[in-house]
Order: sequence, then C-alpha cells, then structure tokens
Amino acid sequence: MPEFKYEITKRIAVLSESANGWQRQLNLVSWNDREPKYDIRDWAPDGNKMGKGISLSRDEMAVLRELMDDLRLDGTENDEPEA
Repeated sequence: MPEFKYEITKRIAVLSESANGWQRQLNLVSWNDREPKYDIRDWAPDGNKMGKGISLSRDEMAVLRELMDDLRLDGTENDEPEA
C-alpha cells in the first residue's frame, strides 16, 4: 500500500465518541501536501490511527451545508422537490 502524508491543519469539532474512545471528528486535513479539505472520519484515542471517512472541498461543503439547512431530521420529506 502506498504511503501518504496528512496534516490536520484545523480541528473543528468532535461529532461523537464510541465506547472504546474513537472519535468521529470534523477537521481540515491536508492530504499529501495538497490544499486542506473538510474531513469527517473516526480517529483512535491517540490520534495515530484513522478509520474510513470522507473529504470534501470547500464548494462541496457549501452544498452540503445548504442541504443540511433544509434537512428534516425526523425522516419525513421537506417541501415538494424542485422541478
């Protein structure tokens, strides 16, 4: 497996923590010296191991934020879909 570099450039929030201490975090992460992206994934208590996650560009995060503003968390549909 090829090696990769990462640097957490900004810790934004802990979203949840499991019983074994792993935390699901939202951070800004630079992967292989590239521009940092918003990143959601699980991290081990010591921060040396990570689980699978998702990285989003600033534009993707803006779209997600807009969608989240309109999202109903009770599982029902919002207003009628746009045409």
